[in-house]
Amino acid sequence: MSSVAPLAEPPRRHPLDPDPVRSTKAGAVLALGVVATLTGVMIGGLVPATIALVLAREVRADLHGASGFLIGNRRLRLGIALAWTGIVLAAAALVVASIAGLLHFASYGRDYAPTIN
Repeated sequence: MSSVAPLAEPPRRHPLDPDPVRSTKAGAVLALGVVATLTGVMIGGLVPATIALVLAREVRADLHGASGFLIGNRRLRLGIALAWTGIVLAAAALVVASIAGLLHFASYGRDYAPTIN
């Protein structure tokens, strides 16, 4: 007699259960996150990043409500991370532009005539 336990079979699905499908909204969040990251340095990444984060809230509710028949959690997480990266890049670009502008205005030197002591 063998002491090895029999392997448990995976639970069988009911024949009328729908097949799991990818969420197209999760793909949209990912695409918007990529666009936000690519255009974040030019400050244009704020618009797609904001849309991606707003859409991500809806996608998360859809995925939770689908009880496993709608997949796309990985795309959703990656899209959210890329959207936040785009926002951080846009904020960094604004800070760098502000500092460069301040340094440019500070380099003018004196604003009075050279004969004034």
